[in-house]
Amino acid sequence: MKKLILFVFALTLTVSVNAQLQTPQPSPFSKVEQKVGLTDVTVEYSRPNMRGRKIFGDLVPFGKLWRAGANKNTVVTFSDNVTVGDNELKAGSYAIFITPSEKSWEVVFYTDTNNWGTPQKWDESKVAAKVKAEVYELPIDIETFTISFDDLTNDSAMIGFMWEKAYAAVKFDVPTKAKVAASINKVMSGPSANDYYSAAVYNLSEGKDLEQAMEWIDKAVEMTKDEPRFWFLRQQSLIHAANGDKKGAIAAAKKSLEGAKEAKNADYIKMNEDSLKEWGAM
Repeated sequence: MKKLILFVFALTLTVSVNAQLQTPQPSPFSKVEQKVGLTDVTVEYSRPNMRGRKIFGDLVPFGKLWRAGANKNTVVTFSDNVTVGDNELKAGSYAIFITPSEKSWEVVFYTDTNNWGTPQKWDESKVAAKVKAEVYELPIDIETFTISFDDLTNDSAMIGFMWEKAYAAVKFDVPTKAKVAASINKVMSGPSANDYYSAAVYNLSEGKDLEQAMEWIDKAVEMTKDEPRFWFLRQQSLIHAANGDKKGAIAAAKKSLEGAKEAKNADYIKMNEDSLKEWGAM
């Protein structure tokens, strides 16, 4: 009985030690997502409150680098290359830092996003963009630090920052026109060689409309004749064989074998040689 009591006591102690006390975070995490034109943009940050404190010029001193939020870095992520000021930002993630003054803020996009707060050692080579943002006075206090996407168009948006009675925003431009033009050109030019190849292979694998599959694979091979692809030719040989065209199958297999040997692809060499033997061509 004594051993049982000791065991129960030890188990209770273990559960108590491992239990995690959950309380609200003083600066809760937030994630804001926005599609601007055809570009996905996300901001992840922690949101401190005023709690009766004076913010700018006091809690957040003028002329000193601020992490634009609380806790770990505030991070913005772009799915495409964008333009901020005169700077092109490559698709990816950037930490946002702000140096506030009374009339304007200097907003920095920094390539190192793994800091808790501001970097211990500032590295100017990691500054991807640095822009000025005019500060506007709001008629009411904004209790909780807020980042928003404002003034959306097909080609641009503003990243807005609000806290206390201050609002400032940074414009960024997205490549919507270029992406739409590329999409139009692709669609209007018709299916690509890969499209014809994929459709033909699908029909072969499903055993459906093999004549259509042969038409598609022949089109794919024709479109890539200047740079023959031995895997295209391999499928061409199989599809012609499935349609009873042994002569066409052998011709395609020989071309595929030649390309596979140049590429030193042992798998395709063997597959083509096996088929040529089967079809009496070796």
